[in-house]
Amino acid sequence: MGLFQKAERKKAKLRLGLCGPSGAGKTMSALRLMMGLLDPPYEGKIAVIDTEHASASLYAHVVPFDTMIFEPPYDVTRLLAAMKEAAEAGYQGLIIDSISHFWAGEGGLLDEQSAAAKKTGNSYTAWRDVTPKHNRLIEGILASPLHVIATMRSKVDYVMETNDRGKQVPKKVGLAPIQREGMDYEFTTVFDIGIDGHLASPSKDRTGLFDGWIGLITEETGKKMRKWLEEGGEPAPSFSEIVALYRKAGLTDAAIVERVRTVTGRASRADLTEPDYFALKADALTLKAS
Repeated sequence: MGLFQKAERKKAKLRLGLCGPSGAGKTMSALRLMMGLLDPPYEGKIAVIDTEHASASLYAHVVPFDTMIFEPPYDVTRLLAAMKEAAEAGYQGLIIDSISHFWAGEGGLLDEQSAAAKKTGNSYTAWRDVTPKHNRLIEGILASPLHVIATMRSKVDYVMETNDRGKQVPKKVGLAPIQREGMDYEFTTVFDIGIDGHLASPSKDRTGLFDGWIGLITEETGKKMRKWLEEGGEPAPSFSEIVALYRKAGLTDAAIVERVRTVTGRASRADLTEPDYFALKADALTLKAS
């Protein structure tokens, strides 16, 4: 087989960024959009990693979800462990609210870079350990078997505008998201949400569904994106998805390892092929059903 093969559109999970200043409605928008991505009932399907002092729970009336209150330090390694646990627990959608803390919050990547720079006296080389950690965060989001929505705080500025009485008044506006530059490239779509009317507009959109669009993010927004995501061939399941299915079937970790060897005949996970992943998922679903 050659190095190249015909490109084929595959079904995908959403990777969505929601940017906006405080009060723009990022959490509410994330929950409403997630409802459109999933089938009701929603109990046990949505997990929220809450870095905002349990503020997400104020919206528990919107849709049922389970939450993890993430206290500082905002270490990326801990976040990746929480994301893995959400996948293995069988959730279908994950909201990280907000991912900005893992960049600029207490114990976040900027704090790690600053601490390393103080030790070495070299700010440039201090990124040597921080950048790979940030890359692992991106890879964790992209490789997750769940729909992932990450909210990002925006830097805030004030501009003067004329109100309906003809007077100049200050208006709060959101600027660039508080996250490493270029982070928005990793998402399928990024919406910027404003304060006035909580209206959203896309700053990046691989779906092509929202060109020139300005509006409220609702459940219908999620349904529209879901239809686009489900066009194409079936993707191979991830290993974490398979592990979660086997655990739901009652297997221990040791039993899962043995089951993988029995079904695939492979001695190592590194040797698994795409057909192996499909076979393992089918086997796990059969065990769960029985």
